[in-house]
Amino acid sequence: MATKTVTVGSSVGLHARPAAIVSEAASNYDDEITLSVAGGDPVDAGSSLLIMTLGASKGTEVTVESDNAEAVDEIAALIEKDLDAE
Repeated sequence: MATKTVTVGSSVGLHARPAAIVSEAASNYDDEITLSVAGGDPVDAGSSLLIMTLGASKGTEVTVESDNAEAVDEIAALIEKDLDAE
């Protein structure tokens, strides 16, 4: 299983717009991709609503996991970006 821990870069954290961008990218893969924060249960990266339940604000560390290393790299890179600035 590929795993990468990254820091949320979006100024508002993983809320509506950033969560939608991440979930849209995750839905392009057939593999299960999960996101989690320290002490929390993993959630499906393909669901923007579940991503928002993480409560991940700017600077929060989020762990991305999947059997697909390419998917982990792409989703992790998105989480690190300021998706509100685009």
